[in-house]
Amino acid sequence: MATAPSKADRRTGAASVRERLSAAWRHRTSAIAVLAAAAILIHLILRFGLRAGADVARIPLVILLVLGGIPLVVELIGKLLKREFGSDLLGGVSIVASVLLGEYLAGSIIVLMLAGGSALERYALRSASSVLAALAKRVPSVAHRKTETGIEEVALLEVAVGDTLVVYPHDICPVDGVVLEGHGVMDESYLTGEPFKITKTRGSPLISGAINGETALTMRTTRRAADSRYAKIMEVMRESEATRPQLRRLGDRLGAIYTPLALTVGLAAWGASGEPMRFLAVLVIATPCPLLLAIPIAIMGSISRCARRGIIVKSPVVLEQIAECRTAIFDKTGTLTYGTPKLDEQRAAPGFTAVDLLPLVAGLERYSKHPLAGAVREAAESAKSPVLEASEVSESPGQGLQGTVGGHHVQVTSRSQLVAQGIQDVPAAGETVGGLECVVAVEGRYAATYRFRDAPRAESQSFVRHLGPSHHFARVMIVSGDRESEVRYLAGQVGITEIHAQQSPEQKLALVRLETARAKTLYVGDGINDAPAMMAATVGMAIGRNSDVTTEAAGVVIMDSSLEKVDEFMHISRRMRRIALQSAVGGMALSVVGMGFAAFGHLSPVNGAISQEIIDVLAVLNALRAAFPPKVLHDL
Repeated sequence: MATAPSKADRRTGAASVRERLSAAWRHRTSAIAVLAAAAILIHLILRFGLRAGADVARIPLVILLVLGGIPLVVELIGKLLKREFGSDLLGGVSIVASVLLGEYLAGSIIVLMLAGGSALERYALRSASSVLAALAKRVPSVAHRKTETGIEEVALLEVAVGDTLVVYPHDICPVDGVVLEGHGVMDESYLTGEPFKITKTRGSPLISGAINGETALTMRTTRRAADSRYAKIMEVMRESEATRPQLRRLGDRLGAIYTPLALTVGLAAWGASGEPMRFLAVLVIATPCPLLLAIPIAIMGSISRCARRGIIVKSPVVLEQIAECRTAIFDKTGTLTYGTPKLDEQRAAPGFTAVDLLPLVAGLERYSKHPLAGAVREAAESAKSPVLEASEVSESPGQGLQGTVGGHHVQVTSRSQLVAQGIQDVPAAGETVGGLECVVAVEGRYAATYRFRDAPRAESQSFVRHLGPSHHFARVMIVSGDRESEVRYLAGQVGITEIHAQQSPEQKLALVRLETARAKTLYVGDGINDAPAMMAATVGMAIGRNSDVTTEAAGVVIMDSSLEKVDEFMHISRRMRRIALQSAVGGMALSVVGMGFAAFGHLSPVNGAISQEIIDVLAVLNALRAAFPPKVLHDL
């Protein structure tokens, strides 16, 4: 018996159909533009080169209007029925009027304008592959199930709760579960936002989608693949993609004002003179090509400028929208911070000094693969501390690291382990501030507490401070999956007062939707857990290339992990918007002057089309300035 498709499947199928239709129409508009150019050229050759009769010379124009004009008009009628009064509606009215009045050349020129502008804009708006495809590609399709006869490879959908699986080194965890055997680390930062790799021992929980370290782990499945954490994130992503906000383009907003004006002038000229040709002449010179050509050219020039600066613009609409964003939302880890732990504090107990302890601990940590071991070694190198040789080193799962260094027995472990061993004077857990920590014991005595933090980027504070004065942001907040103590500490360092900590991808998505309903939002993040929120924000921006999923979800990808590049994008966008408005509004102003001449009978439809082409050239030349570097790239 066939199974009915789920809502998610129906949404995915509908999206696929939309993508295919969009691609088909993109190719069609390009073909119409080429056909229009060829038809007009053949007409001119027949009419003026070969001196053919008017009826013969008109044939290529008629073919164009049938094959190219009708599809364009049908599409515009569809928009009209949906009450989408865009900048190209005026062109559709002009095509119909030119055919009714027998002005086929004027109508063909308008077809060329519309199809060429549409093809140019669709080229600028060309997007990368689907976010959901990137998510699906990242999840393994098979799992390695352990049985009495050995290890067998099975399809992910065949994995049941209670199965024993083996996760090989560097593999992605296929489902949620717990560790049965093995000791290693897993990178969960893509999912949780935590900056550190998490140690895994017997009984440790495993999250689907996390990347295993260098040792194999045996696990017991606690959820089916369809119910695991990664699958839930995919479902949130589908929902976010289905409800992504539709933003009104700059050209459409200007066209909504310009189109009624042109129609009013044209109808008034017709009514006052009784000559329908004046109505057509007004519409022809009023065809909003500065909107259809100049704005996409300014966008494409700015995209090119961004690419030269290591900024990939995947959704050009963000270039128009970023200047209107008033709420900036940042993920913490890898966005405002570097995403790597640093030894932040060495609190030595009475009778010990940090200077004497660091060589002992660093010597022991040379033999550990624990995520914090590298931070200790790096601190010793920075302090130019001698690293002593260690012997009898052992690291039992859950017990910490211990060995003999410089003739002393040294143990690096957790606070709870020292208390369980009966060691005295271990500080109470209530004294702990944010961050990760480990404690050190020497010869069975509590010696020190080492605290680690994810350091803020060097430019984070200056960047946050200038968002209001330079870019008119009214609110700045951190939304992070990290613990509140860590988020609050970082927020204090960079100057942000509004924080939301320990947020799941679902919670991030809900919060961004709420804020976007109040004002346009910018969301900046770097992990898979940020992707749904990026799609819900007005402008989603990915820092770095940590995740294919995140870069697919974002409208802008900063290739270098730098907030300075975020500022550069804002400046390039602001300049693009200014140049686009100059080109569009200036072109429309010249068209309004031309409309006056046409209304009083001083311009025929064909002369009006030629005049419009001159206006287009001026608007396009100005729009090309967007490709050149601005005077100020950033002001940090």
